[in-house]
Amino acid sequence: MIVAVIPARGGSKRIPGKNIRPFAGKPVIAWSIEAAQKSGLFDRIVVSTDDEKIAEVARQFGAETPFVRPAEISGDRTATAIVVHHAISWIEAHERAVDYACAIYATAPFVDGEILREGFAILRDSQADYAFSVTTFPAPIARAFKIGSTGHLEAYFPEALEKHSQDLEEAYHDAGQFYWGRPSAFAGDAASRLAASVPIVLPRYRVQDIDTEEDWRRAEYIYRAWRETRQT
Repeated sequence: MIVAVIPARGGSKRIPGKNIRPFAGKPVIAWSIEAAQKSGLFDRIVVSTDDEKIAEVARQFGAETPFVRPAEISGDRTATAIVVHHAISWIEAHERAVDYACAIYATAPFVDGEILREGFAILRDSQADYAFSVTTFPAPIARAFKIGSTGHLEAYFPEALEKHSQDLEEAYHDAGQFYWGRPSAFAGDAASRLAASVPIVLPRYRVQDIDTEEDWRRAEYIYRAWRETRQT
């Protein structure tokens, strides 16, 4: 069985009601649910939440909420893998074994069915245990600076200052959208998952973390432009 798990706890502090806030005409979680549906991959699409309002919206758009997420894994510092592992364990205890799971963030409107299918193919064909969406940093991380105790800039990697940018290695970061894996991968720690991972590379224009009001506004601007491009 292949399952999608959409973590969506209540009580968001920086953006109140974030997971069901309207985005481009519908609750933002609806975009993740619809992407999972359109992929045609999943036997179950489960929203893991501790909030009945979120659960109601999830059901309206066709997802399942077969359990209430326990309070001990509903805090703002609970890792996504713990939430997904709990959902997998619940499904296996009440139904049957899970072969693959995909965690899809509730605030990931740039995810669509096509990229979920591509991600699954990458995981399956690589025979890896884990695969997740990544994108490139917009500038070489070797050129990063910090503001020192005196208020002056300091280089993290002074040895890179005299190098041309094209000579510096490209770096990637988590795109914060979706994570494919075998059940065992979600049960392990972050270091073991990374060691067992292959990348699903996304272009930067399809990536926007949504943690603040500024992030939300930027995501709406990017999404509007992306949608117009796809319609032409």
